[in-house]
Amino acid sequence: MTENTNKIIPVADMRYASRVPSIPAQLLAPTGLLSDTRGRPLRDLRISVTDRCNFRCNYCMPRSVFDKDYAFLPQSSLLSFEEITRLARIFVAHGVQKIRLTGGEPLLRKHLEVLIEMLAKLQTPAGKPLDITLTTNGSLLAKKAQSLKDAGLQRVTVSLDGLDDAVFRRMNDVDFPVIDVLKGIEEAQKVGLAPIKINMVVKRGTNDAEILPMALYFRYTGSVLRFIEYMDVGASNGWRMDEVLPSAQVIERLSAEFPLTAIDPGYAGETAARWRYADGAGEIGVISSVTKAFCSDCNRARLSTEGKLFLCLFASQGHDLRALLRGGFADEQIAAAVGPIWQTRGDHYSELRAALPADVGLGDGARRVEMSYIGG
Repeated sequence: MTENTNKIIPVADMRYASRVPSIPAQLLAPTGLLSDTRGRPLRDLRISVTDRCNFRCNYCMPRSVFDKDYAFLPQSSLLSFEEITRLARIFVAHGVQKIRLTGGEPLLRKHLEVLIEMLAKLQTPAGKPLDITLTTNGSLLAKKAQSLKDAGLQRVTVSLDGLDDAVFRRMNDVDFPVIDVLKGIEEAQKVGLAPIKINMVVKRGTNDAEILPMALYFRYTGSVLRFIEYMDVGASNGWRMDEVLPSAQVIERLSAEFPLTAIDPGYAGETAARWRYADGAGEIGVISSVTKAFCSDCNRARLSTEGKLFLCLFASQGHDLRALLRGGFADEQIAAAVGPIWQTRGDHYSELRAALPADVGLGDGARRVEMSYIGG
């Protein structure tokens, strides 16, 4: 008999710790004015619609972990479109104004346009439409841009980590050509899914030579290029501080070629520091999640593919809202349970990390949620 060397995969619904929220005895109706222990309102809900992706980027879903034997969530575990819309309606009543669909790769979820059409019908208590956006790797965008727009999607953010085809293929690790992503961006621009944001995760020694070519390509296009510091999300990407290129150095490199002027945030809780080209070529942004924490005004909640609510990108435990949805509870009861979850929120992981020396971790031993499971 040969030894069984197959890796042990956690049971799908038990891969991250979670608790089922309790229903308060007194059902307080949502006021839209929720704030947490640090005074941060709830304004942004990020919904992961699938844990699957057709890329194997080493900073998110490295092939060494997410291989052919990896057990993704079964279809029965995923929230249905009706369940997602029901929860979205509850969160809107609590103050959410923006919904971002993420993954995995969200365009892999079949009939996603149906969900977008359902979400587009929701309104804030003041009768305003929601800001509905989507983050994608762009691989399927050229085919789907028009149907997404027709369904009610307003904007897209495309993850693109370089223009050099060899660098790009090496980073996505599935030999996907960069030209197909660029075609997707062009199609999204053509159908009106704009202004498009282009997110580049910068990893020192891997793709930092692409910073200037990316800036040159997207100047004068109307798209907003954003450089993101390589983050320690989850445990599968082998994150090291010496692979982080601080945003300040990104700005230094760009400023040496193009004079830049800092501009004010576009809205409260914006993660990117904004800069405008002095020659009028548009703007760029930098997201300094490692070197300059922005926890103080974080107003985002995250809903996993199977309905677990996470209050921080670096969380290790969620709140199982699917159990309430499928447990026969009314919307009023679920809304009353969600309120206290946000009100007791005190998460500020990035600030804690920033207060320690670069070579010292938090040492709490918790298994943090993977980005591919919860969305960026």
